[in-house]
Amino acid sequence: MATARESTIDAMRAHLAEPSSRGIADAVTAALRSGELSAGDLLPPVRQVAHRLQVSPTTVSAAWSLLSRAGAIRTDGRRGTRIASLEQRGPARYRQALETRPAFALDLATGVPDPLLLPDLGPAVRKIRTGSGPSSYLEAPVLPELEAQLRATWPGEPERITVVDGAMDALDQVIGQFVRPGDRVVVEDPTFPQILDRLEAAGAVAVPVAVDRHGMRSDALAEALSGRVRLVVLQPRGHNPTGATLTPARVGELCRALADHDCLVIEDDSAGDLSDHGPVSLARRLPARTVHIRSFSKSHGPDLRIAAVGGPASLIDPLVERRLLGQGWTSRLLQQVLLELLRDPAGVRAVADARVEYAQRRRLLADGLAAEGIDLPDGEGLNLWLPVVDEAAALVLLASRGIGAAAGRPFSAAASPEPHLRVTCGLVATDHEHLAVQLAAAARAPGWSGPR
Repeated sequence: MATARESTIDAMRAHLAEPSSRGIADAVTAALRSGELSAGDLLPPVRQVAHRLQVSPTTVSAAWSLLSRAGAIRTDGRRGTRIASLEQRGPARYRQALETRPAFALDLATGVPDPLLLPDLGPAVRKIRTGSGPSSYLEAPVLPELEAQLRATWPGEPERITVVDGAMDALDQVIGQFVRPGDRVVVEDPTFPQILDRLEAAGAVAVPVAVDRHGMRSDALAEALSGRVRLVVLQPRGHNPTGATLTPARVGELCRALADHDCLVIEDDSAGDLSDHGPVSLARRLPARTVHIRSFSKSHGPDLRIAAVGGPASLIDPLVERRLLGQGWTSRLLQQVLLELLRDPAGVRAVADARVEYAQRRRLLADGLAAEGIDLPDGEGLNLWLPVVDEAAALVLLASRGIGAAAGRPFSAAASPEPHLRVTCGLVATDHEHLAVQLAAAARAPGWSGPR
């Protein structure tokens, strides 16, 4: 009978694709995913693993280092090395980006929509039928009328569409279902901090891929895919924080880069109906492995906490089943409110007017920055990604003038990202030229180098 140590090594060997540190780390991840290894399992000594896998102890030590950095294993001195438990971590990056701060006269750190540009929920609330709740805990999680409304404007023809409690809930469900410790996940650089927080909590390795004015760069994606990747997370429209939107040409390039790889694609369309562009998705070319998330928080109200998720049944059905272990479904009362807003001419007109207003605010502030010698790429959405000399110095200067902004560091998984600030231009209704002067001064503020 095989010992526990021998069984552990056999599980790794069964999944070993190449005798390298990355290959061994991937084999441990695959064994975790299959259930052959689980949290708390004691890993055999390095030399024993090396002997059985016919590699050098240095190679195994390097694999352990990769898994340790990913949070997949924990070393406890003489007690040995064990598979880590998936302890829940808080949203550290998200809190760092939006941490409690003094009350600014103009707080542009939040990334939230302007409350004055949201549609009025009152008429929709008055129309809903309060006695139309579910008669069973196992009913379909999305109202049939709402699903039909969503499908009318959905990119592609997904096998399944469901509704969850916002885009971050959708990402949490997908990552929790398909990502295991040590998995490599491609993310945009920069990206939304909560995406990085969730991946870190899952023990995944975030692989940053550069973004330009057309979204994720296909050449950088192809390079990242040279290693085994479990998931690609991207924002197709109004990228937060840069404002980039994928073009049809870029979609084609990304799909070609992904063609020979079996990783999943998760699209976080947080801009939603505020985008000047129609729905954008890789799902039309990669329908069997693309999950598209559309949020209604910025367009219809953050407190609705609603996002729609569409994709193949093989990916969406497990998500629906997993939610039955928790909240089960998103309130049908809230779904009815959203449905009314999507069908009511006044609600549709309010979102359209907001889309025009946000675009104008962004354009006026970008023009003001250009007049100060700071040219930003074209984009859309609620935010500007402002390059600065030093993030801390820029934030201090703005704070001294009653202006808040978000530091750029939490938005990046890169080791040494270029310094930036995220500025929520969607909240700037007036005085764009004056604000541009303040932002330009902050962008040029030098950091303190210390005593010489």
